Amino acid sequence: MTFIIRRPNFYPVMLAAICSLTYSCQKNDKDPEQPPVPETGIKLQNYSRTPALVSMKPGFEAVEAYALLSSEDTLPLSKDYRFGGSADGSGTVRNPNGDGYIMMVNNEDNYSLSRIELDKNFKPVKGEYSLNSDAGQWRLCSGTMATPAVNGFGPFYLCVGESNVEAQTHKINPLTGGPQQNTATAGLGHWSGENAVPLHKDAYPGKTVIVLGEDDDGASGGQVVLYVADNVGDLDNGTQYMLRRKDGNQKETDIKTGTIYDVEFVKIENHKTLTGAQIQAMVDPLKAIKFGRVEDLDFRKGNAAGSREIYFNATGQDASGVNADHSRTVMGRTYRLVLDANDPTKGKLECILDGDDDNGPAKEFQNPDNICVTTNYVYIQEDSNTYGQETHDGYIYQYNIATKELKVVMELDHRRNDPNSRFKATAQKGNWEYGALVDISDIIGVPNTFTLSVQPHTWRDPLFAGVDKGSKRKSENQGSQIVVLKGLPR
Repeated sequence: MTFIIRRPNFYPVMLAAICSLTYSCQKNDKDPEQPPVPETGIKLQNYSRTPALVSMKPGFEAVEAYALLSSEDTLPLSKDYRFGGSADGSGTVRNPNGDGYIMMVNNEDNYSLSRIELDKNFKPVKGEYSLNSDAGQWRLCSGTMATPAVNGFGPFYLCVGESNVEAQTHKINPLTGGPQQNTATAGLGHWSGENAVPLHKDAYPGKTVIVLGEDDDGASGGQVVLYVADNVGDLDNGTQYMLRRKDGNQKETDIKTGTIYDVEFVKIENHKTLTGAQIQAMVDPLKAIKFGRVEDLDFRKGNAAGSREIYFNATGQDASGVNADHSRTVMGRTYRLVLDANDPTKGKLECILDGDDDNGPAKEFQNPDNICVTTNYVYIQEDSNTYGQETHDGYIYQYNIATKELKVVMELDHRRNDPNSRFKATAQKGNWEYGALVDISDIIGVPNTFTLSVQPHTWRDPLFAGVDKGSKRKSENQGSQIVVLKGLPR
């Protein structure tokens, strides 16, 4: 499971009022409306042999799910390529060399990165590995596609390494075919990372501002990390910071829902010269907040103010070991972080959803992991830590930013009712997970359209072993899939 892109395009619309966060924006009389998407005439359809492994919940029956690609498919222009397992972070751009598209997908447990070419009808036709396990080096979780239109630089896919204190973020050119080498970015430091998210180019004009999440459950906890460079697109010469409360309180569960906290990012001196272990040793001296595994992050779309409004998940960790005192979330939380308009190292922090509150709206949370933020909604995806008391398979929730209403959109479909199913689902609830949910509406010209990565962890086959041709993960044999969702509100 992910210990997990995507960044959809920025929509030039008015930001909705957030009554509980008057520091975030001014009040408006209505929620923002999405501008029309210039349609391309693409008619989405199933292209994979594998059925879409999701089931819509009441109220979302109109959302259509199309199976795009899976590990049991063969692509016509590269029959020796096979899509790896544990599909996680992803990002899509138009292919400048034709009428099609290029999609980058992290195959997390393969330590690999797939590059998929799609034709003008969004049909996968060619695949290869930009990173195999030798070049990927670490488990590859979430990722973000940086583009000139949104971020002011690129296109570059930022592919984040995890599950190792010395892991780094890869900078990948999606327009370059073939394997890529020496892609780790020293400027973004050493972290057991989850995602690296560049803010919109209008958030802080002339600068590069990137927010990173650290998925760590050790003594130092997971960190929210900031990278700031004085030049657009500079990933080498900036400064890194850790998030802390201004009062110095490091205990995550002392952050209560309904209360807004003054926070700041404190500088990590000479971060490029430090190992990951040395950076973790600075958490206590710098009084950084010790979250229970910071997972995915995303910013709100709408205008410059919105892009300084960041949401992230702390997935939680069992109440044992360093969390025996319940100083960190167990079932998971979702946070809103609003950065100062003039200084990205200052901000306001609020816990908006608390899975440990048995009477709260998030009482069904089973460890939120990935996150996707549009203009009006926050989509929150579960990756259960399988503590043993799970009551449902992985949900995706929709949080309405204006009304604070939380709804269940869909659930993973393990196909347990099929006794001959190749997915070999067990009775254990919640042991599959989602990867990235990415808004691709403006990229392919189909309104309210997203790609979704699915990790059916019990689906294993010798045919899937060693597909990346790297030496580190020769026996890794999980399958996974990419689904396209049409009709999901933005």
